[in-house]
Amino acid sequence: MSQITQRKQDHIDAVLNDPQVERQQSEFDEIQLIHRALPELDFAAIDTQTQFLGKTISFPFMIASMTGGAAQNLQQINRHLAEAAEACQVPMAVGSQRAMILDQAARDSFELRRYAPTAPLIANIGAVQLNYGFGTDQAQQAIDILEADALYLHLNPLQELIQPEGDTNFNRLSDKIAELVDALEVPVILKEVGCGLSPADIELGLKAGIRHFDVAGRGGTSWSRIEAHRAQNDLGFLFQDWGLTTLQSLAGAQPYQEQADFIASGGIRNGIDMIKAVIMGGRLCSVAAPLLTPALESTQAVVAKIEQFKQEFATAQFLLGVPTSGALHLKTELVFRQPNSKC
Repeated sequence: MSQITQRKQDHIDAVLNDPQVERQQSEFDEIQLIHRALPELDFAAIDTQTQFLGKTISFPFMIASMTGGAAQNLQQINRHLAEAAEACQVPMAVGSQRAMILDQAARDSFELRRYAPTAPLIANIGAVQLNYGFGTDQAQQAIDILEADALYLHLNPLQELIQPEGDTNFNRLSDKIAELVDALEVPVILKEVGCGLSPADIELGLKAGIRHFDVAGRGGTSWSRIEAHRAQNDLGFLFQDWGLTTLQSLAGAQPYQEQADFIASGGIRNGIDMIKAVIMGGRLCSVAAPLLTPALESTQAVVAKIEQFKQEFATAQFLLGVPTSGALHLKTELVFRQPNSKC
């Protein structure tokens, strides 16, 4: 097994075997929404659909980046996720495709369009790799193999610092990002992996031509803690709760809402969290950890979990008296503000 595939296996094992990887510090519970006893709506007529990358999706939900590699179980995880994305008509982002570029045996785990012929698919490479020999050719290869509708450039400086084999030269990376945005025909989405995006990050991204961001705040899965296990490095445990929460990142993104679309991810664990994230500025919500165990089981198990999220989301939307999911975006008057409230 190649080193990079073994790393992917180690990541899966850490998520499954260490309950404290799930940090449960997203702060979504601190937001109280205003219940409508008279919603003046027919629940059967609630419209949860929205648009993403020019396609209609069933509700503001995306399967977040998880994995990919040469091992059979990693291929099966991605196949189950892709088939569920198609069945539920939601987008799917894949894990880092560096595995595929460095190890051709991993390619099958990213050839997913056959399983999801119409669902939006998002390719993925690490932005820092642009300082380590990757460029337009490798990004285009990732897009072509997946037949992707967009490309994630993921930002993970903390994870790279803790990884024993991490790449830590992030110098002048925004210039390389701008060159890639100009060279590609599909949208590029700038994404953190669990520490959040600051206003300064968003401004650099906007200057580079980015118009889609995934804020990926802390509070859910801690990649610092995952890498601490692999590296036997206590630094990863010290920094396991480093960064901005998803809600803090969305608050920082509010001045830029007219210039870009924002995806909310990091600690979203149910449909009520989703509603809150959309109200606070997310165009859609990306979820990973709750789907991992179902993805190890079957496509139908993933479908059932996504349908659970959709039912929860639609129920909350109805109880807020909002007929369409699009009308939830930045509708902060739905948040009950107490004196001295942080929300």
